[in-house]
Amino acid sequence: MRTREALEQIEALTLAPYAMRSAASRGRQYPEPEAAYRTAFQRDRERVLHTTAFRRLKSKTQVFVVTEGDYYRTRITHTLEVAQIARTIARALGANEDLVEGICLAHDLGHPPFGHAGERTLDALMQAYGGFDHNAQSFRIVTELERRYPDFPGLNLTYEFREGLLKHHDGAPNPNLPPEYQPMLHATLEAQIAAFADELAYNAHDLDDGLQAGLVRHDDVKALAWWQRASQAAGLRPDEPLTEVVRHRVIRRLINGLVTDLLTESSQRIDALLRACGGQAGVDDVRRWPMPLIGYPPETEQMNRALKQFLHAHMYSHPRTQQMAVQAEQVLSDLFDAYLRRPERLPERARERLDELPLPRVVCDYIAGMTDRFALGAHAELLGRA
Repeated sequence: MRTREALEQIEALTLAPYAMRSAASRGRQYPEPEAAYRTAFQRDRERVLHTTAFRRLKSKTQVFVVTEGDYYRTRITHTLEVAQIARTIARALGANEDLVEGICLAHDLGHPPFGHAGERTLDALMQAYGGFDHNAQSFRIVTELERRYPDFPGLNLTYEFREGLLKHHDGAPNPNLPPEYQPMLHATLEAQIAAFADELAYNAHDLDDGLQAGLVRHDDVKALAWWQRASQAAGLRPDEPLTEVVRHRVIRRLINGLVTDLLTESSQRIDALLRACGGQAGVDDVRRWPMPLIGYPPETEQMNRALKQFLHAHMYSHPRTQQMAVQAEQVLSDLFDAYLRRPERLPERARERLDELPLPRVVCDYIAGMTDRFALGAHAELLGRA
């Protein structure tokens, strides 16, 4: 049997010098014995998998509300796709796959029902009380809101895991982060990989869902440089109809092209770091490097930006999507107002937290944890009781 110490030795021998090794972790917030045959980052990942918040992702919106149909991606399918892409990138760059995968599995735990429309609504409702951000909410879930252990709140994850959630963004320093997470420094390479895999996955897969739903037309998407490149790589003829199989083939080529370009550019940035550090750059060197080590070359970044702009113009602003957003805003606003006026309607577990937090934050936490269907059911019930 391979013990934790044996697995840590395998990491020491096989990972790149700039990768985060589990044995070198800064540890957990609350001391506890480590597992006998799992590394610290493996244990982190598996703690996330067993959370209530993770299970709820199966019924939370990515773009289409779950009542729209069972083909479209939900938060959990998106999360699994992000993890798969991130593992591929991590393996190719010699990074720690367990840490990368764990951050990917946890990165959307804080998303409320109804996707980005739900997040915008909760943020607007909470402006007087500190706002709402799903990344910050993911961090609160794993450090406070999940109650699964008698000796500490949250999941007691490693420092590097928590840092990866707080720094799940485009790489720019965020001076608003707690000082212990070194806000002016970059995160580990693993956290950077997770952040880019997230953006890559939702751009490609939102496009796939938009084409499937008919929100995006083939004639419109043909103008995109990325689509032209992916279609050519897939061997698509100019006059070939976009059948389901053809669409899958092009989307695969799109993802493969993005990953390939990211690996090429990131490898060059890492080579520059290694040269500057005499070939033995460590994790602290990654954090202090003046730019993120994970990224696209300029041409790919420009094409990727055009893809995002296309999705906003043709999909996220589509009347059908906007109709869903209006419904989400109404449902969450009504729920928020109802629970503020009548806190006794909150479940007992939520009411117990009123000794620790103001009522609006407790209400926000409760609503953010709802699935789409639960929110719609709670809304119907509350209106029926009003």
